[in-house]
Amino acid sequence: MASQDWVDKDFYAILGVSKDASDEEIKKAYRKLARKHHPDTNPGDEEAERKFKDVAEAHTVLTDPEQRQQYDAIRAMGSGARFSGAPGGGSGGAAGGAGFEDLFGGLFNEGGFGGGQPRGGRGGPDFADLFGGMGGSPFGGGFGGGAPAKGADRTAKTTISFGGAVRGTTVGLREPDGNVIDVRIPAGVKEGQKVRVKGKGQQSPAGDGDLLVEVSISQHRLYERDGDAIRMHLPVSFDEAALGATVEVPTVHGERVRIKVPAGTTTGKVLRLKGHGIRRKSASGDMLVTVDVQVPAELPEEALEAVRRYAEATADVDPRDGLESKAAV
Repeated sequence: MASQDWVDKDFYAILGVSKDASDEEIKKAYRKLARKHHPDTNPGDEEAERKFKDVAEAHTVLTDPEQRQQYDAIRAMGSGARFSGAPGGGSGGAAGGAGFEDLFGGLFNEGGFGGGQPRGGRGGPDFADLFGGMGGSPFGGGFGGGAPAKGADRTAKTTISFGGAVRGTTVGLREPDGNVIDVRIPAGVKEGQKVRVKGKGQQSPAGDGDLLVEVSISQHRLYERDGDAIRMHLPVSFDEAALGATVEVPTVHGERVRIKVPAGTTTGKVLRLKGHGIRRKSASGDMLVTVDVQVPAELPEEALEAVRRYAEATADVDPRDGLESKAAV
């Protein structure tokens, strides 16, 4: 912001608050006026657009402690004055207001910056003295610190489905004024990851801030994420595990793929489906399928007889052979 604006504009009056208003009072007034004059609410209304920009400008300055202190200091010293070269004021401070040197000359014991002494010479104050050692002038154009700050970022949270996190989705976030912001969630987003929506943060004449949306992901009944891999448990029957089989498996991408269960597969064996995990432009994760051999709680008599014959045929096979030696400590 130009220093001339800081002298000419009464930001407190623009927001309708007192000069000793708290940050909360300023923010509350800003939200109310921003909703009232927002361009989306007043399409084509140039006056409303101008007021909206003034309100945003006032909010930016008055909610920044450093800028507010500088602004108050300038208004106290130069209320009604115009700087050199500004509209309505001559280079020497003629006709309509004092010039830059008229406003500050007496403070530096030099009648301006054109004398032989440096600013603050002979014991006079410099900018650090005037503004509490804040490390810079409130003015732009060579002195620094005068430009308006870009609008602050805002934050929000949203929860999406497991499938939406894997494949990508779009969610609508409703603001207090009723506006809806569409947020594109990229495929492969992780729990707690923040998605940035540019230009949807706090508004400012110097550029709007961004909206940072933290993503939470709902759990799934079948799938679990492990980095870029997707894990699931696959139930298989005893005969499929013993004899081997090819079975269909549903994936998180809505596909049905066939996977081979080797003969003699036991519970806990992990089978891999390449490329069926999290898919990215550069690479794709895999789907890791853990086999669960199912033993029915009840069997018909014919099946029971078959199991008895199996037991007889494998009587010399001890599944616990060597367990004792492994248990030694």
